[in-house]
Amino acid sequence: MNRTIAEIRESFQDSPFISHIGLDIVHFEEGDVLLKLPVEEKLLNVNRTMHGGVHATVLDTVLGMTIRSITGTRCLTVSLNIHYLSPSDSGEIYAKGKVIKQGYRTVIAEGEMFDSEGTVLAKAIGTFKLVRDK
Repeated sequence: MNRTIAEIRESFQDSPFISHIGLDIVHFEEGDVLLKLPVEEKLLNVNRTMHGGVHATVLDTVLGMTIRSITGTRCLTVSLNIHYLSPSDSGEIYAKGKVIKQGYRTVIAEGEMFDSEGTVLAKAIGTFKLVRDK
């Protein structure tokens, strides 16, 4: 069953995982999702910069949200490739995604993570399987 944009956004806002890491949904419309994450101590690695796993998590999440905002259906990550471009150790980071190819069963999307000055921190491209209700 396809859900409305408001229902999809609410399901993500109610996610314990998203709440746990501190992600905030700034904007959520069809094909246009913006996430924000404050860089906190708990997200830093031993180099005192944001851990690469946090980058991966945020990018995977924004891509999945963007896909779901368009398709209305759940999706699963099949593959995710990330390029780490700049470190971040304070402030807030943002992430956006866009669908670049959509089929019946799979979707390819790309995303970007950047800081409040617009410096690109990481880029990702992912393949996602659409989970269609039977």
